[in-house]
Amino acid sequence: MIPSLESLARFDGTIARLGVVLSPNGSAEEAEGVLNPAGATARDGTFLLYPRCVAAGNVSRVGICRALRSGDDVRFERLGFALEPQAPYELRTAPGGMGCEDPRVTFIPVLDRYVMAYTAFGPGGPRIAVALSQDGYRWERLGLVRFARGLHQGDDKDGVFFPEPVISPHGVRSIALYHRPMLRLSLMDGRGAVPTLLDLPPEEREGTRIAYVPLDPVLRDVAKLLDVRESAPVLPPDAPWCRIKTGAGTPPVRVAEGWFSIFHGVNARELGDGKYAMQYSAGFVVHDAERPHIVRYRSHNPVMVPEGVDETHGIVSNVVFPTAIDARGERTFEFYYGMADARIGRARLELAAPYAGIEEPAA
Repeated sequence: MIPSLESLARFDGTIARLGVVLSPNGSAEEAEGVLNPAGATARDGTFLLYPRCVAAGNVSRVGICRALRSGDDVRFERLGFALEPQAPYELRTAPGGMGCEDPRVTFIPVLDRYVMAYTAFGPGGPRIAVALSQDGYRWERLGLVRFARGLHQGDDKDGVFFPEPVISPHGVRSIALYHRPMLRLSLMDGRGAVPTLLDLPPEEREGTRIAYVPLDPVLRDVAKLLDVRESAPVLPPDAPWCRIKTGAGTPPVRVAEGWFSIFHGVNARELGDGKYAMQYSAGFVVHDAERPHIVRYRSHNPVMVPEGVDETHGIVSNVVFPTAIDARGERTFEFYYGMADARIGRARLELAAPYAGIEEPAA
């Protein structure tokens, strides 16, 4: 954790699982799962989910589903697709898949637009791409995020935008987004790379960072939203429950303590004979409201681990992967998460009242 004079000693919440809300519908487009959705409230007040729909061969599309509420119950009606593989950076012929993966949607008032960050899996490998919408229903691609010279170039995932401008480490008013630069080692060797990854210091493993796009150029030309000028580490994989990597989860939401998000972390459990079982769990993070590279709190232990058959068995077993959040009150939220890379779950989060005490930084 990055020390701060205002580090929070405690940040608590209670999570209640509310069950599966989307499973594969039998169509060819969902043959390999429906998972990891974005979420947003459209201008007409309808809550929308944007699931990743995976066809045979790991070909991914971004769907659109409309929430239909009846009291505390909710079901989702499929409306079609927001994005299908079309752009050159989403199309590839090599085995392993292609397309538009793991979207997150944020409404950014200063731009008066819905902004979708997603993983474009194309000929160059996974990259963060951006699409824009005026209403949440119709989407237009903006392109691939470009990182300035001296910053990470190459494979990258888990792009998620903050909803309000913030101050970068260099003091520039900016639009911020999470991202997770990837190591070629983990892509090439999978579980076989685990011992090598764990031999690296945490800061050299795959960890969540915040990238910064200067605001003023974007206000003049929204295409400049692709131009990242700074990037700072915020969630190194240095806790026992997330030794392999950390990654962004839900878009940040503003609470009294700062910017709050639910992130994911990955650990590996040794099975013997050089084999490992991976587990994706979830934790809380709170960033400073003005300077989010300052982390005020992060979970020392996971707040959610895979439980029950829907989370422990699937396309990729032992996965909870939060990606969408819906504010239902000042400190009450519903969030949506991928379950074992096969289906989508819903949960309710009640945050405890803000804790008044502070924690002095470690010497």
